Amino acid sequence: MSNLAKRLIGLTGGIGTGKTTVADYLADRYALPVLDADIYAREAVDQGSQILSTIFQRYGNQVKSADGSLNRSALGEIIFNHPQEKQWLEQQIHPFVRDRFAQELQQLKSKIVVLSIPLLFEANLMALVTEIWVVSCDRSLQIRRLQQRNGLTPQQAATRIDSQMSLAQKVALADVVLTNNAGLAELYAQVDVALQS
Repeated sequence: MSNLAKRLIGLTGGIGTGKTTVADYLADRYALPVLDADIYAREAVDQGSQILSTIFQRYGNQVKSADGSLNRSALGEIIFNHPQEKQWLEQQIHPFVRDRFAQELQQLKSKIVVLSIPLLFEANLMALVTEIWVVSCDRSLQIRRLQQRNGLTPQQAATRIDSQMSLAQKVALADVVLTNNAGLAELYAQVDVALQS
């Protein structure tokens, strides 16, 4: 079966909006394969990888853990506060992620595949999917979830949110918008409707 015959759902949204919750539901409830850009991005910087060597060359020991792996929080501080560094890092990782998606899609026989891609628009990966689902929520909820999940201050959470393309822009480009303000039952009901349409 060629990719053209498949329904390829590009699942995206802002940080802390509930993308993982939706991806997990689609996998658990509907047994759909979920390809996760975050997993591929982590693979890109595995110990011994060329990309990790390039990162260490640029930033030195400040982003290197004692065991020689990447210190993600130190790198996060750099890229969330310096847009040009974020752009540089993405130029290293996005081509690797795109290639991993292509490899996996070649092998999958499922009629519906979910591609969970937080940076779908930023990485210009829209051509990989046949429809775009954006998970959205109120900014105050987004900040609260990030504080709880990542132990951030409200200011740190806001900085991370603001470092990304705005949710309003993503919503404007979506085929389906899933609003995650009112709890899981309502979110899952929206997913069920979107999948049937």
